[in-house]
Amino acid sequence: MPPQITRLVYLTLAIVAVYFLARGFLVPASFGQYGWYRGNALKEIAALPIRYAGRAACAECHEEAAERLAKGSHQGLSCEACHGPGAAHAEDPAEAAPKPENSRFCLRCHEFNLSRPAKFPQVEADDHFPDQKCAECHAPHSPMQAPEDASKRNAKPVKK
Repeated sequence: MPPQITRLVYLTLAIVAVYFLARGFLVPASFGQYGWYRGNALKEIAALPIRYAGRAACAECHEEAAERLAKGSHQGLSCEACHGPGAAHAEDPAEAAPKPENSRFCLRCHEFNLSRPAKFPQVEADDHFPDQKCAECHAPHSPMQAPEDASKRNAKPVKK
């Protein structure tokens, strides 16, 4: 057999050996336990601390906001979808409540995107009062109503 073929066979065997050796070190032992998933991932996720309190925990203290939310267009959302994890605040009300400070929370859903349904309210952030917070003109729990302290009520229309 020519030496080039012999070297090619040895090189191929070396590559296959390195592959299996690396795979043995890099792939967790529980991989494949539940199909193409790492079996221990379920235990690791279950061991994480609870960060969310749930809508009912928010409504215990914030009844007025919960009632407005139940009547508004965001009624299907959890409070923590916008305000962030609130388990620490629910456990100890002295702990600062999560509060959306800027428009990025609103824009996660309402930034113009062609893939969203045509009737879904969307805005071009750069054109729709870029230097203001959404809550200056819109009441977050009932966005079709202006907040009581809104100074500008002539907002540009949303795209539909």
